[in-house]
Amino acid sequence: MKLILKRYFVFLILLGCSKSMLAQSRIQQWDDATLEYLAAHRTPAQTKGWLFMSKTNTYINVAVPVGLFTAGVIKSDPDMRQNALYIATSTASTVIANALIKKLVKRRRPFVQNVHISAVYQPSTYSFPSGHSSSAFSTAVSLSRAYPKWYVIAPSLLWAGTVSYSRMYLGVHYPSDVATGALLGTGAAFALGFMRP
Repeated sequence: MKLILKRYFVFLILLGCSKSMLAQSRIQQWDDATLEYLAAHRTPAQTKGWLFMSKTNTYINVAVPVGLFTAGVIKSDPDMRQNALYIATSTASTVIANALIKKLVKRRRPFVQNVHISAVYQPSTYSFPSGHSSSAFSTAVSLSRAYPKWYVIAPSLLWAGTVSYSRMYLGVHYPSDVATGALLGTGAAFALGFMRP
């Protein structure tokens, strides 16, 4: 299992490095064109909505495992407490891996790299991969694996998808940052699936 995780993270790092070295590749051109299009079609109402969705990320990433753990204590349900630990560990592992990959790859934010892309606000950290996307998908996928019911899976993945889209709409992440973040979070949720009761 550790070997698989190491290979997975090496793959993500190499993917990021190849993007940095091939700045004008087709992926980079598509990344730029997508963000330029989104920036040109922003409206104040949509911007407010997508900014709200982006801000829900941290709160939901914390609220899901805390809520499950609290309910597990109240109900004396060890499976619920174990699922809370699984979800929290998956998301925390994703956050740590994401921070390490960002420091290794050092991809500049879209609004720094391309003068034609404007951002709603300007984060100071690196761009690749998207931390919001990775943590949102880690929480959503681990929750969905812990409770594989349609009424858990559908809203969880819808929320993770909207958080991820918001990062592109706001001009702070490229589509490839978001896609890789979603893969990282999903991968962590599956890799740590052995923690489920």
